[in-house]
Amino acid sequence: MAPATKERIDTGSGTGLGRPWNVIVLNDNHNTFEGVAAALSRVLPGVTYEGGLRIADRIHASGRAIVWSGHREAAELYWQGLKESGLTMAPLET
Repeated sequence: MAPATKERIDTGSGTGLGRPWNVIVLNDNHNTFEGVAAALSRVLPGVTYEGGLRIADRIHASGRAIVWSGHREAAELYWQGLKESGLTMAPLET
């Protein structure tokens, strides 16, 4: 007779994907809404200029906004592209 099997929950630090990385843009006094919207739509996949304006409004209203969340490598790429576009960036967060 085969031994009974039990489900084992792994609580170790394994090699799972973990939590997503967040790209955060901070409010500043030198970028316009239009400039922020243009940078977001140019760098982030799936963000239109109009969507960028809505995100720019969130950044302005709250002082910061998560503009993208996902795998670390892509987060680093988008963070760098937005920084090079002149946006004020917070460090990447998980």
